Amino acid sequence: MAIKRALLSVSDKSGLVELGTALAGKGVELVSTGGTARALREAGLEVKDVSDLTGFPEMMDGRVKTLHPMVHGGLLAVRDNPEHAAAMEEHAIGAIDLVVVNLYPFEATVAKGAERDEIIENIDIGGPSMVRSAAKNHQYVTIVTDPADYEMLIGELDQGGATSLEFRRKCAAKAFAATAAYDSMISQWFAFADQGETFPGMLAVNGKAPVELRYGENPHQKAALYTPVGPHAKGIAQAEQLQGKELSYNNYNDADAALELCAEFAGGDPAVVIVKHANPCGVAQASTLIEAWNDALACDSVSAFGGIVAVNTELDGETAAAICEIFTEVVIAPSVSDEAREAFAKKKNLRLLVTGDLPDPRRGGLMVKPITGGLLVQTRDNGAISEADLKVVTQRQPTEQELKDCFFAWTVARHVKSNAIVYAKDGATAGIGAGQMNRRDSSRIAAMKAAEAAEKYEWSQPRTVGSAVASDAFFPFADGLLAAAEAGATAIIQPGGSIRDDEVIAAADEKGLAMVFTGMRHFRH
Repeated sequence: MAIKRALLSVSDKSGLVELGTALAGKGVELVSTGGTARALREAGLEVKDVSDLTGFPEMMDGRVKTLHPMVHGGLLAVRDNPEHAAAMEEHAIGAIDLVVVNLYPFEATVAKGAERDEIIENIDIGGPSMVRSAAKNHQYVTIVTDPADYEMLIGELDQGGATSLEFRRKCAAKAFAATAAYDSMISQWFAFADQGETFPGMLAVNGKAPVELRYGENPHQKAALYTPVGPHAKGIAQAEQLQGKELSYNNYNDADAALELCAEFAGGDPAVVIVKHANPCGVAQASTLIEAWNDALACDSVSAFGGIVAVNTELDGETAAAICEIFTEVVIAPSVSDEAREAFAKKKNLRLLVTGDLPDPRRGGLMVKPITGGLLVQTRDNGAISEADLKVVTQRQPTEQELKDCFFAWTVARHVKSNAIVYAKDGATAGIGAGQMNRRDSSRIAAMKAAEAAEKYEWSQPRTVGSAVASDAFFPFADGLLAAAEAGATAIIQPGGSIRDDEVIAAADEKGLAMVFTGMRHFRH
């Protein structure tokens, strides 16, 4: 379809003058509105106002300008339909062959914290209407909504002043996606920000700018990374990759788990998190990053092989060199020193990510999980406890150190797949049991890993001796607690709430353990 008349109305002016110049050079008549027309005229281009087409001036502060039969008739007319052609001739409606539109900056207006009235004014009405009209009639009309596509449009026109049907179909698909995402942003703002709803009657889930990954969880699966449309937290998806191979689906999933746990220690002493298959296998906090690394690695050095490492502070050269001593897939840090970059440069396949600020672990939001025939949606697990929330239920009170270890173990446990058991001592995990079908087995697996570490490092006893143990949910029976006692734990932190709490408390008293209830569980499936 030859392009003889184009209607341009854009909020984002990038590339506009270059496009207008190219179109004018091919003899295309330019029709435009408001600021777009002004920008084109300032560039010396001849532009016809939309009001010249419609016979009506822009009115109501620009709210009404393109919503007119002279515009939409020119967009929607089926050119080879005799009735449509007759209607165009009868009403002097001229065909519009190309529409270049991008919409009012609703997302940016919300993001800058604008008042409600300004947000409402940045809901585009005429723009989406033109986009949809042109996209519906893509058999005859070309619709371009993304400045990134201007160069491709000009390339099409260079082949004889016309666009191909294939190009118009692609542009139409992109146009409908753009208006769908735009309406989704608006609906979410109304539901969540304006009306304060948690679960609106219609939930729009969307993403943009997909990055196609090599494959999914397994090589026979396809995968891509999308980023949300609208305000969102910055995390792994926005991290800057300084070196290494492209990230895989599993890398993203595991790196996200590592970053989320590491964010728990933001602003605190240096902390290191090692993750394998979305579960932490070693976590430690110390006065220096290298100490934290050594303590985290010692928890389960076997699982750490091929793992993901995240730190909560700038990564220094000494720690980077130590990390390079084992095979590591991904390293994540808020910032990286020059010495650390130099150390990692020797490991060309290692992915090094810089995040800047760590995400807020207590932020709100929704978690979405597809199931057959539906979507499960829940609020983020951002619940938190303080010392005032704890209830000591045993005869023995925890010591100050035991209480510190309880909190550390509890922080890690909330990021371990259920059933989760975490032993911790002196700011480091001693053993982690994840994803078992019963809590007793998680306790035993964690203790077994601690015993293996003691044997490897030739310690006199496992670090579970004198440790605190956290359970992500209540102990339904005393067996899990007794397994922890056998491993040498002296303090327990758990939600409580079982019908057998009295039995579990009695077992703790018999073993001389201190136990506190949090009243909050942290299942993670």
